[in-house]
Amino acid sequence: MLAADPGASIASIAAEAGVDRRTVYRRFASREELLAAIYESRLTAIERAIEDARLREAPVTVALHRYVENIITVNRTWPVDLTRMLADDTIRARRDASVREVEAFLDRATDEGLLRPGLPQGWAGVLLPQLMHLVSRQMPELSPGQAADVVVDTLLHGLGAS
Repeated sequence: MLAADPGASIASIAAEAGVDRRTVYRRFASREELLAAIYESRLTAIERAIEDARLREAPVTVALHRYVENIITVNRTWPVDLTRMLADDTIRARRDASVREVEAFLDRATDEGLLRPGLPQGWAGVLLPQLMHLVSRQMPELSPGQAADVVVDTLLHGLGAS
């Protein structure tokens, strides 16, 4: 619900969840506290997705597919935008650490010949999250594994016929 309407009220959120708003307020003192818990859960899920992908140890193609599949699952489970929470220094530091881990992995993918060298610095790191976001939202009929196949193929081979 918050993905579609970031300004949704506690009453609307409670109704969507099928509970009374007093139930929500017993757990969260304010809307901001509820949002912080949601963002914390999404960020923790992202960190686990990165850890599970074994970006430093697994073969690049295996790690890439596992990472993409995991993040697509996170995007579908927690369809909220983290940028709203980046004002919090702790959240920003955790998010930045995750970004650095993925960037180092993409550098490894380039060094091992999976990604074309000579692209603008950081291009793969900008493109990959956008591809995962698009497939997560625009192709819900695909399983996370199928969606990861599309993203990985697009990242590694583009859309050109040659």
